Amino acid sequence: MKGNPMATSVLDKKELAGLVDHTLLRPEATAADVDALIADAIELCTWSVCVSPTFVAHAKKQAQGKVKICTVVGFPSGKVKSEIKAAEAALAVKEGADEIDMVIDVGKAKEGDFSAVQNDIEAVRNAIPGTLLKVIIESAALSDQEIVATSQAAKAAKADFVKTSTGFHPSGGATPHAVALMAQTVGKDLGVKASGGVRTLADAQAVIEKGATRLGLSGTAAVLAGFDEVGDKAPGKPQTLHTATGY
Repeated sequence: MKGNPMATSVLDKKELAGLVDHTLLRPEATAADVDALIADAIELCTWSVCVSPTFVAHAKKQAQGKVKICTVVGFPSGKVKSEIKAAEAALAVKEGADEIDMVIDVGKAKEGDFSAVQNDIEAVRNAIPGTLLKVIIESAALSDQEIVATSQAAKAAKADFVKTSTGFHPSGGATPHAVALMAQTVGKDLGVKASGGVRTLADAQAVIEKGATRLGLSGTAAVLAGFDEVGDKAPGKPQTLHTATGY
């Protein structure tokens, strides 16, 4: 199992913040917005910032090693050739990305072509050996059986995480049910990132209790503000922060 398990059966504010990829992927985002995102992430003690590929180099410079840099590949549709996804991922890592969140071709999953899904993931995996790879499956657009099979494909392709959603799909984002299915499928070998629609502390608790080990949040401060109402502890299972490189 990758990472270090937390020693407590409840998550305090700082521990929950440590599960967060603080995210800004709006098309209209500016460099100034990224600077503000990084400042917030450092103040809130989040695990990383997640930015668009065009901002990776800028974010790496601005972060000065104080927060990890995550970016996206094939985002948000996933309808990009595997070779392009692989090249995009490799360039992002060259420019300073610590983690890559790639989008599968959801249509292939809907067709039941899970070998194509696995091959797509493997192309990116092979392009960035040693870099943490999360696989966005767009769970709200899939049936339970498709969620399971797609998660199995990610595991077979040696990804490090399965991730629920881009946050841009009209079908919706993370649900506790989808997170539970994904966690049960990948077991302790992979992490599970819940992203899309997690806007309150209660939302975060619900997906963590079902097995989420990472959260993708754009409104991190609002989620953490929930602790001011319920106190400095939130229910949750002991979590493992899955990493590929031990940080």
